[in-house]
Amino acid sequence: MNVRKMRLFDTENIHSGEDRDEYEKDYARLIQSPAFRRLQGKSQVFGAGSGDYYRTRLTHSLEVSQIAREVARRLGKQYSFLAKKEHPGLMIDPEVVECASLAHDLGHPPFGHKGEEVLNRLLQEEHGLKYEGNAQNFRILMFLEKRAGSDSGLDLTASVLLAINKYPYCIDEPGKLKGVYRKEWEGIDFLRQAWGMPGSSATLEAQLMDLCDDIAYSTHDLEDGIRAGKIQMDRGFFEDDRLVTHVIQEIIDDPSYSEANWENIDQAAMVKQVLMNYLEQWETIYAECDREPSRTRREMKARWVRKFANEVGIIDDPITGWKKITLVRDGQQNVELMRTIEILKKLAWVTLIKDFRVQRLHKRSEVMIERLWGSFKNYETGRLIIPPDWLGSYEAQKDTWSWERLAADYISGMTDAYAEKVYAEFFASRSGSIYERD
Repeated sequence: MNVRKMRLFDTENIHSGEDRDEYEKDYARLIQSPAFRRLQGKSQVFGAGSGDYYRTRLTHSLEVSQIAREVARRLGKQYSFLAKKEHPGLMIDPEVVECASLAHDLGHPPFGHKGEEVLNRLLQEEHGLKYEGNAQNFRILMFLEKRAGSDSGLDLTASVLLAINKYPYCIDEPGKLKGVYRKEWEGIDFLRQAWGMPGSSATLEAQLMDLCDDIAYSTHDLEDGIRAGKIQMDRGFFEDDRLVTHVIQEIIDDPSYSEANWENIDQAAMVKQVLMNYLEQWETIYAECDREPSRTRREMKARWVRKFANEVGIIDDPITGWKKITLVRDGQQNVELMRTIEILKKLAWVTLIKDFRVQRLHKRSEVMIERLWGSFKNYETGRLIIPPDWLGSYEAQKDTWSWERLAADYISGMTDAYAEKVYAEFFASRSGSIYERD
């Protein structure tokens, strides 16, 4: 058996034809799934529906997949060991990375990171359960989504599932903030053991997807911020010491922050240098583009994506004994450029997410999710107002599916607009006809 193309359930292709490659089937299952379509209505940075220009989770996922696919093709030509196929986790297939990139944000609830934060808080406080977007990905892919002839989610190949799994451990273990819920972890752990994956190392394809997500975040979200006027391309904005302080604080407060990566580095000086380099490049491109802001934004984004993507490479990781995908120069990790990505990501965060108007939207979304949760969380009252297909699925599987988790699953699957619609039905004085179809 080809362990890379094995499936947990439909092992003999009973429910799919033989005329397509297994990864082509995965791609089709993903893009035709309701969960994928709903990404068009979920926030990236600005609320979905804020404007035709700004990215949603859907357009973000498409852009990540494009970057990852192209980098995967280059790495396949650049590193000869990949062609030897010595280990299933040390291979890079562009189609696998593309599928993983398309699926990496399926688990995000409405209203972006604020929705994730609120659901996690409510579940933990009331039931000791966790909610996390990456873990919810696997709830959707391995359980909640249904395709014809299967009750086991989309039943994707092992390669694609493990390429989505950038946090390869069970989130229910003490101290874990990210990972996979226990029920889905059983399947993921089975695949990892079948592959002989070491420790908590991720496959090269998962690492590549994750890095390309960071590249997109640190370039595309800034483009949206400039377009919205949240990031002002002038020296007064970029030389403001408060901006530098806020960026540094976000870097330090990030759970993934490593002091070793910033050892002997003057953080303030480097943040100022990166910000000024960014502004000076804008000024140069602005002149080249005849002072047209729209062209300048697109060209700026393209050059930064190219700069980062061209440096992606593979090195040996002495700490884990595994391979590591990172930004590489002269055979070594380009730590300075990795710090630059981090600084630009935090620039987007402090200027977009921390903007007081965005925070007002977050507060509004927090109230909505809390009240929706209050409406659905109790079985006796919740079962009367949840759609019949959800109730039927729960009744058939309640031995392994708690009502509290179902309520979280249902709310997290909502788009921003649908969450507002349901909220209005419950709490507004009037919300149209009850015969409007969900």
